[in-house]
Amino acid sequence: MSANDLNGQRILLIDGHAMAFRAFFALPADRFTDGRGQSTNAVYGFTRMIFTVVASERPSHVVVAFDLPGGTFRDRIYDQYKGGREVTPPQFHGQIGLIQQVLDALGITWLTVPDYEADDIIATLATRARAEGGEALVVTSDRDAIQLVGEGVTLLQPVKGVTEMRRMDAAAVLEKYQVPPERYSDLAALVGESADNLPGVPGVGPKTAAKWITAYGDLDGVLDHAEEIGGKAGAALRENIEAVRRNRLMNAAVLDLDLPADASGFALGRGDREKALAVFDELAFGDTTRRDLPEILLADGGAEAEPAAEAEPDLPLDTGEDLRALLAAAPFELALETADDVRAGALLGLAAAGRRGALVLEQLDEEASAALGEVLTAAERIHVADLPSAREWMQAQGYALGEQAHDLSLEAFVLRPGSRSYDAESLGSTLLGHVAEPRPRKPTAASLAKEAPEVRAEHVERARARVAAAAAMLLPVAAELSAQLGDAPWARRLLDTLEVPLQATLETLHERGIAIDQGTLAQLREEFDGFVAQARREAGALVGEEVNLSSPKQLQVVLFETLALPKTRKIASGYTTDAESLVDLQLSLPVESPGHEFLSWLLRFREMSKLTGYLVGLDAAVDASSRVHTTFQQTAAATGRLASTDPNLQNIPVRTAEGRRIREVFAAGEGFESLLTADYSQIEMRIMAHLSEDEGLIEAFRSGEDLHRFVASRVFDVAPDDVDSAMRSKTKAVSYGLAYGLSAFGLSRQLRISQAEATALRDGYFERFGGVRDYLRSSVERARETGYTETILGRRRYLPDLTSDNRQRRENAERVALNSPIQGSAADIIKLAMLAVEKDMREAGLSSRMLLQVHDELVIEVAPGELEQVRGIVVEGMDGAYELSVPLEVGVGVGRTWLDAAH
Repeated sequence: MSANDLNGQRILLIDGHAMAFRAFFALPADRFTDGRGQSTNAVYGFTRMIFTVVASERPSHVVVAFDLPGGTFRDRIYDQYKGGREVTPPQFHGQIGLIQQVLDALGITWLTVPDYEADDIIATLATRARAEGGEALVVTSDRDAIQLVGEGVTLLQPVKGVTEMRRMDAAAVLEKYQVPPERYSDLAALVGESADNLPGVPGVGPKTAAKWITAYGDLDGVLDHAEEIGGKAGAALRENIEAVRRNRLMNAAVLDLDLPADASGFALGRGDREKALAVFDELAFGDTTRRDLPEILLADGGAEAEPAAEAEPDLPLDTGEDLRALLAAAPFELALETADDVRAGALLGLAAAGRRGALVLEQLDEEASAALGEVLTAAERIHVADLPSAREWMQAQGYALGEQAHDLSLEAFVLRPGSRSYDAESLGSTLLGHVAEPRPRKPTAASLAKEAPEVRAEHVERARARVAAAAAMLLPVAAELSAQLGDAPWARRLLDTLEVPLQATLETLHERGIAIDQGTLAQLREEFDGFVAQARREAGALVGEEVNLSSPKQLQVVLFETLALPKTRKIASGYTTDAESLVDLQLSLPVESPGHEFLSWLLRFREMSKLTGYLVGLDAAVDASSRVHTTFQQTAAATGRLASTDPNLQNIPVRTAEGRRIREVFAAGEGFESLLTADYSQIEMRIMAHLSEDEGLIEAFRSGEDLHRFVASRVFDVAPDDVDSAMRSKTKAVSYGLAYGLSAFGLSRQLRISQAEATALRDGYFERFGGVRDYLRSSVERARETGYTETILGRRRYLPDLTSDNRQRRENAERVALNSPIQGSAADIIKLAMLAVEKDMREAGLSSRMLLQVHDELVIEVAPGELEQVRGIVVEGMDGAYELSVPLEVGVGVGRTWLDAAH
């Protein structure tokens, strides 16, 4: 580089492999493919990261450095270097090459140097930039880059995927590590680096290492005075001096690689728009990526973009006056995000085209509050993530969201189920590659009390900026989702006919809640507490001492030392005490032995503790009218099944007598005479018969005989009357195991039979029901070809792992491909039934009302005199929800409590 090349300029230096890996693990691989089986999540995340960093930092030059396969000079120094790293995930293969294609199209230089790492390329260029009076920004997760930080060099360190960056200057490094940047390599030599398989001094952490370096100046000073350092840490240091010297040699950055001398080759503004768009099309990136391509990267846009270094800022939307100004611009679309801040209270983020802001609702005067209400009414469309939560939150603040509000989370879920989260920032990250500010830690009450007013105000402004940014981001998220839905008519149809109407029904169910008999609840709590105490007492008596049955460490001592029982599976902390292992262990012991009896009481303790905990949570959720209000979530399960939270009313145990008794607590409320429960009988098997078109299964359902007895008679080749309970149980397990993608190994574990017997049982099943075998095979192959599975209503679940080179990933995806159409179709049918029952009961003008959906069961609160009418509506609505090739059988029970209504 000549002296003037980077003088006064800013160069962005990116560790290509490090950031690609972070992008890979930050975004779900199953939601990003090019349509031909190649995963592209790392490419997408990396590309969005480039867009974001270039747009926010406005560099003049960019270089991306990559490692080369085959190792470097460091591997010759220490043959265990990076030896502890896991095998590269198969879905990552090929993505580095695709990233380099994107960089070529964008005109961004990428470099590799044989025998050296990307770190060394970055270190050389950062050192040159600083020497020439330029500024270097280093983007990497590798902590070795900390040694480069100083005047002219800043580290942008990702703290969450590639969406959040921590800006590390010299002051930040000193605050975090208690040593200046130039001494960080000394600290790392003492502490070690697990990511590089460089072991440090045992028992020496960053604080101790920093204390030694501060006392003796640098690493050489520490080693020169090693004999003076006392205690175990000093002894460990003296025993590991050679390893420490080796670590320092390994982590030292190379500053003088022979790299291109002309910085003009690194300048921005050399990208080809057409090539970039063609690459994005090949990668199946959406319209958002095309739209957000920064002009500064392009040869035909850079010059034009140069004068407009800063985008025109959005107008504020923080006051009543701002809200009135927005009203004058009607019609408008609005995006909305809510937050509860520990300092400011209720924060409402709002955004419209060219406007964004965040309102502290407690500070609004009467006029501003009225203006906000008018804005919410006047908006022709309101974009929200998680509409039910937002609606409830707004209602608690005294505002209403009307029918023009719609749920972006629900749209994203239908298009691509299975994400960990669908909140505003997650949607922005997944769909737009948005980089959010790191979430601050919640302060303690003590620190809040000591906080200065100006510091408090600063935190509040930061929180307001965050919620405003989240709201503003929902506008392009909505546009991207709209574009994707335009290309996916199946998803649009599913939203319009099922999921959106159901959302309103679920909000109604939440408002209604279900009544709790608090007397019965208190009685059960006392009784179950007694069972817990008894189990603890009896277990202690068997070993002659009090035992903390909740402590895995104490249990290991009692089980494997005091009682000398056979060892379970080895784990890091000793031997496992998980439930499955303990049940297996108990079955291997003589029934009258102390070990068997101790395990009986231990398992009893765990069961009753779990039930007691459920009752405690239920008690805490009861409102002033003695009802609990669960929240039904539509986006929690990739199969489309609903989930219940706060409290979860879908996980009430029913396998044990005590678990079933919890349903005694739920009763008909005041003004109602009973609860009616209605559920589908064997719906998964009926869907299996329908989808597989297996004549044997269809005959079983149409005959009206006991399904599992009918199937067992065919599998075991005996008359139905000769089928015993063991035969019936085994074939029932096979039937449902196939519907849930259970392997022969899983079947053997469930039935506690050998894997050979389980395989023979499954093969015998397939021999008699060949249509099921053929359907299961074809469904996996069809999903492998198309990339997704489909339910009877067209709900899709994308499974790119079906073509994975990794056997475990591929087999997991195959199991999902087997069960998703069946479980998903069952979810579709019960949702259709809910809509029909709710509609028909309302049109009939009944006071009775639907309260809960629990998997394949509906719970109805019946008003006096309406039982028979309600029964007819529920049975007709469920039976007619969807026409299968076999009848949908609905069972009904009625009683004062949920337990009484069991059938």
